[in-house]
Amino acid sequence: MQECEAARRSQSTSFDRVWILTNQNSIAEEIKSRLRSGNACYHSVQNLLSSRLLSKNLKIKIYRTIILPIFLYGCETWLTLREERKLRVFENMMLRRISGPKRDEVTGEWRRLYNEELNDLHSSLNIVRVIKSKRMTWAGHVARMGEERGCIGSWWGTGGKESTG
Repeated sequence: MQECEAARRSQSTSFDRVWILTNQNSIAEEIKSRLRSGNACYHSVQNLLSSRLLSKNLKIKIYRTIILPIFLYGCETWLTLREERKLRVFENMMLRRISGPKRDEVTGEWRRLYNEELNDLHSSLNIVRVIKSKRMTWAGHVARMGEERGCIGSWWGTGGKESTG
């Protein structure tokens, strides 16, 4: 829990995360930073997620409420096709850790769950859909802002100026 709290404190102390992203245009660096924070948060609650006493549904709720918000901080500006794979790998890794191994019915050996099996088990979780939903929410907030703030023009590509015509 201490590492998770440290990750949250680093978020609150570096409030300018989104501004840094727009000034440096480094989406890849921001995602790497979020991946490190998400992994640190996972390792702080690893004992809970690997416990056999907790149900998988409760483990998924822990993942959604503790790890995912730290990982998705500022995600409204991310999602390029190049980075989508990294996000899915992170999500599948977390879901595999939560679900644990599965015994193969044919050979009787333990194995990891395949991506298709993870998608079937946890169909409601898709990190790309979550990010796109947050982006649409953010777009709605920007669209409702007044024109005096200058955000609408930059969002719609007019640079904040009305077109003459």
